[in-house]
Amino acid sequence: MCITFSLASKHCIGASNGNLQSRKSMSTTAREEVITAPKIPITLPGLTKHGIPHTNLQVQEIVRRQSWPNNLAKEGNCRKPRFHPTFLEEAYNKCRNICAEYAKTFYLGTLLMTEERQKAIWAIYVWCRRTDELVDGPNADYMSSAVLERWEERLQDIFDGRPYDMFDAALSDTVFNFPLDIKPFRDMIEGMRMDTRKSRYKNFQELYLYCYYVAGTVGLMSVPVMGIAPESSVSAHSIYNAALYLGIGNQLTNILRDVGEDALRGRVYLPQDELAQFGLCDKDVLSKKVTDAWREFMKEQITRARFFFNLAEEGASQLDKASRWPVYTLTTVWSSLLLYRKILDAIEDNNYDNLTKRAYVGRTKKLLTLPLAYTRALSKPGLSSR
Repeated sequence: MCITFSLASKHCIGASNGNLQSRKSMSTTAREEVITAPKIPITLPGLTKHGIPHTNLQVQEIVRRQSWPNNLAKEGNCRKPRFHPTFLEEAYNKCRNICAEYAKTFYLGTLLMTEERQKAIWAIYVWCRRTDELVDGPNADYMSSAVLERWEERLQDIFDGRPYDMFDAALSDTVFNFPLDIKPFRDMIEGMRMDTRKSRYKNFQELYLYCYYVAGTVGLMSVPVMGIAPESSVSAHSIYNAALYLGIGNQLTNILRDVGEDALRGRVYLPQDELAQFGLCDKDVLSKKVTDAWREFMKEQITRARFFFNLAEEGASQLDKASRWPVYTLTTVWSSLLLYRKILDAIEDNNYDNLTKRAYVGRTKKLLTLPLAYTRALSKPGLSSR
């Protein structure tokens, strides 16, 4: 299952460039307890979406650690790595090229950012993509728990200023330029572990946790780069919640878009108990037969995905002036909201056939969302019903 970082596609990104150093040793640290995603009580049937808590102690800890005053303490634990300016420029350019090739519309949105923020987002994007490729790329057949253990150790090296290759060097530099905490990155790796162990999800709570690991974490990684003004009247936790909701909504949309493709791989990223309530089961998904029951089931799933987008939009609307986020940041947020909503629209336009058809948003429509997103970033719109 492709992780969410705008419209990321499933192509391999390897470390094809030379290593910075030989692997003399790997630092082994006890893995911190993985974040438990906020629980969402869903009462079925009807898939109600109310009662979402806005507090989660562990997420609050990340918010605290990713604030500048607290995060500056890491400088005392590890020195910022020193790279030759030319080498570092080349490393970031390689990240930029990958982002431009595999996430074209998202890449265009990053061009509205300041140069320093552009580089950071490109570096984070590439790391997330490479992490996803471990379990979803062409070499996934060679995947093992040892590979993920090695990748997590390598992540620790990045945060300790000991990158392995050019892509790692870009992220290592980013880590010391912005108040990034390692926890969201580790949680994304945990999502990859979940992908190797599970191919079914009993209920929405399990699926929500998965979505948090592989997509909500991206929001946690991105907020420190986007920045929150110290004098903001909107709480940092509210801003992080909005980022989490956007990630959850995006991943739920990815799941609905890719149902047919995932079925070919024997994976069903849909709540089993909810399928049963509509008289459906795995066999109906794997047989790819679109029935009236399937259409009704999809209507409810789409409604829930839109609910999370509405929560994210509400948060983005509050960010307009209160948080003093730059227009380029808000434009990127709005671009993601608008594009992923269009995917849901495309599923409806296909008469809810996401088993044999892939919901597609054309290049022209994607490009047209940028000026619209920019306009929305300058205003304070109300919630969209779609």
